Order: sequence, then C-alpha cells, then structure tokens
Amino acid sequence: MGKPPSLFAFDSPEDLAKNLRAFIIDAQNAAFERHDTFRVAVSGGSLPKTLAQALLMKSNGSKQDTVEFSKWEIFYADERAVPFDSDDSNHKLVKQELLDKIPSEMSQPTVYPIDTTHLDDAQELADQYEQTLVKTFAAKDSVKIPTFDLLLLGCGPDGHTCSLFPGHPLLRETTGWVLPIEDSPKPPAKRITLSLPVATSGHKIGFVASGAGKKDILKKIFDTEEGHSLPCGLINDMAQDKVSWFTDSAAVEGVQYPSRRGLL
Repeated sequence: MGKPPSLFAFDSPEDLAKNLRAFIIDAQNAAFERHDTFRVAVSGGSLPKTLAQALLMKSNGSKQDTVEFSKWEIFYADERAVPFDSDDSNHKLVKQELLDKIPSEMSQPTVYPIDTTHLDDAQELADQYEQTLVKTFAAKDSVKIPTFDLLLLGCGPDGHTCSLFPGHPLLRETTGWVLPIEDSPKPPAKRITLSLPVATSGHKIGFVASGAGKKDILKKIFDTEEGHSLPCGLINDMAQDKVSWFTDSAAVEGVQYPSRRGLL
C-alpha cells in the first residue's frame, strides 16, 4: 500500500500559486531528466487562471524557479465539443488566461487542441485526439497507457474531474485513452475526456480547488466512504502519493483529513 495523497491548504491565493509553481517546476525538471520534454494535461474551469498566476510569476533566476515553456507540450484532460471561440471551450480559456499572457521573451509551449472539424461526432473527436496522444507517446501497441509527466485537474462540486462524472459508465472503461461523452450532466452535453486509467497514471497529479464552495465535496472525498467512489476519490485511491491537492483554508474548513501548509 502506497502513501496517501498530500493535501495542502494555504491562507492566500498568492501562497497557493507560489507553492503550485514550485510543484509544477519540480515535475518539469524531473521530466527533463527523463526525456527533455514536459508533457502536461490540463483541465478547464477555474484552473487556468490559477495556473497563469503561478506560472507567470517573476522567476528568481534559479533552475528551481524557471519555467521552460519551449520544452512544454500541453494537452487537454477534457474538452467540450464546441468551436474555439465558444466560452465553453477549455482551449479558449487556457489561451486567454495563460498562453496569450506569456511574455514575448519566453517561448510558447506546444499546445494540442482538438480537431474542430469533428464537433458533430463525439466518437470521432475522441478518436482523433487519441491519435494525437498515440503519435506523442509512441505506437499504441507498445504503450498500454500514456504517462503524462503532470496532470493538472480541477474538482467539481459533485466530485467530478476531467469530464468523468460520478456513477457514469465511462468510469468503468479500462482500455481507451480518450473517451466521448454525449450525456454530460453539466452542459455542454457533448465532450471528450481522458479515461480514468490515463488520469491515474501520470508521474504527478495536481488538483486545484479553492473557495468555500468546495468544502462540502472535499469533506466527502477525504472523510467519507462514499467519497472513494467519486471520480476525484478514485484518482486519490488509485494514484495515492502521486497526487497533491492545492487548496485554500476555506475549501478545507471542516475536513478532518490532515492538511499541510506548503511545500516551501
């Protein structure tokens, strides 16, 4: 049995961002030692804004505090079947919050959005995005599951993450890498998502959840038996100490699971 996930709680958005930055750069530098590339999967929601706050902080110039975007490859942990100009597009959100704000003196990361020519067919959209992963992570017959260097995920008020929802049949998928969903309980209904096996096989997994609106679901995930069956709880149980949660004090109010005050 491995060690349990780490739960970090911070008193200010600045402290959360600073510690998230340290976590990401540590994962980046470990990835460079493996293959000189940093492959990251990101979700949408409130995550991109926090991510931008963390990554666009002024560096102190040391290797331990330098984001090397030129070696980053960014994928989407899930995406909605909508055009890039839609407010529902995770790619639009990441572009607005992060990519468009990267200073000109820093290189841009390589980003892999969905192929919007297949928006009417969720299965084809998922298949095409899976082929993007196959090309990056080697031939599928030689790689059972792609292993991201880092997955950065959010947590919905129902305990969903990516577009994996509580009790949904997609949670039972064991072989697919990218899955279509056409009945999302949260609009828009048509989406694609990384499968649970892919979401749990990253070298590192970081959840970001802040605000008092998250305290009830975090209490359920960390303190109740029912929480283990929620998508976020399943990732906690399956990935164990590869998982770190970055929260604020309001989000963990009443949570009995032990939290720490930071990495730094």
